[in-house]
Amino acid sequence: MQDSETRRPGRAFAGQVALVSGARQGIGAAVARAFIGEGARVAALVHKPEQAQEVEDWLASAGICVTADVTDEGECRAAVRECEDQLGACDVLVNAAGIAISKKFVDTDQDTWRRVIATDLDGPYHLIRAALPAMLARGSGVVISIASTAGLQGGRFIAAYAAAKHGLVGLTRALAAEYSGSGVSFNCVCPAFVDTPMTERTIENIVQKTGRSREAALRALLIDQGGRLIAPEEVAATCLMLASETGKSISGEAIVIGRGT
Repeated sequence: MQDSETRRPGRAFAGQVALVSGARQGIGAAVARAFIGEGARVAALVHKPEQAQEVEDWLASAGICVTADVTDEGECRAAVRECEDQLGACDVLVNAAGIAISKKFVDTDQDTWRRVIATDLDGPYHLIRAALPAMLARGSGVVISIASTAGLQGGRFIAAYAAAKHGLVGLTRALAAEYSGSGVSFNCVCPAFVDTPMTERTIENIVQKTGRSREAALRALLIDQGGRLIAPEEVAATCLMLASETGKSISGEAIVIGRGT
């Protein structure tokens, strides 16, 4: 149990370590900042060395920036080791790195397919395999993967992305079943369209391919989610809840954010 000091606002995760992939921008950055704001030390994982400086600027003394390609199992293992060596054992793993490529299925070549699957499904697989043994040995841990509403239903022109996110939801549910009673929880957060660079690229792609205005393209995206983009901080707040003492009893769930709000 946490004492009253660590439960007070800004200290809910004091003494804990969170490893967050995709931490350069978007959802990953919001999640990393949210955990820092609640007292955690954070290992912020970015893809390329040249991305590290901008993250280190806001990390300051609250954590470390780690460079790794999530599609590479060896680099993921090294990233988890660096986190453990510099900050301590990983209490929370958040898989937020991801890409989306929009194409008709008949135009989705093997390179596109493999690139999306490697990042959005293999990446979490690699990081979970690297971090999980220590969590199991301690009898505690939280694994949160950022999936998507596309991981629960189909969508036009996103066959690779939908397949990867469906796979991520399935992996999460399988792990929750396999490790029930271990003290480690596994959940997915499934947002609709979030106000991130990835969504902006989706809007630009629609504009280029259809000739619609940006406003018309955005309205089309938001028709089922209350007419607004979800803020990354809303996704981060759900991650904080799942990692909290209250949320640790939740496992095997795919929590939808942004449908009809």
